[in-house]
Amino acid sequence: MFENERYVTQGVTAEIPAYLQNLLWYLIETMEVKEKDYLQVFTLTSVWEDGELKQCIIHSQERPAYRKEYRIRANLPMAAKIFVIDDGDHTTMLLAEEY
Repeated sequence: MFENERYVTQGVTAEIPAYLQNLLWYLIETMEVKEKDYLQVFTLTSVWEDGELKQCIIHSQERPAYRKEYRIRANLPMAAKIFVIDDGDHTTMLLAEEY
């Protein structure tokens, strides 16, 4: 799973910086699970930590259950929900509202 052609929707291209898109792909590639669900979910929020605003990324899947949280420095943290779906032929990254 997640080893075929990758696509991003117009919404992701317009709203999510390229560095963040690449990071989300990387987080899927390096997941520490035996099996990856066809649907990966990323919830992006901003959080104050150590006196600075950071990007919070919560990466989850339903089956098998997986949840990991990351906090990174970002000039402009954003709020968004992103789905990455592998349908067997290709993998698409899209904003939740585009689903």
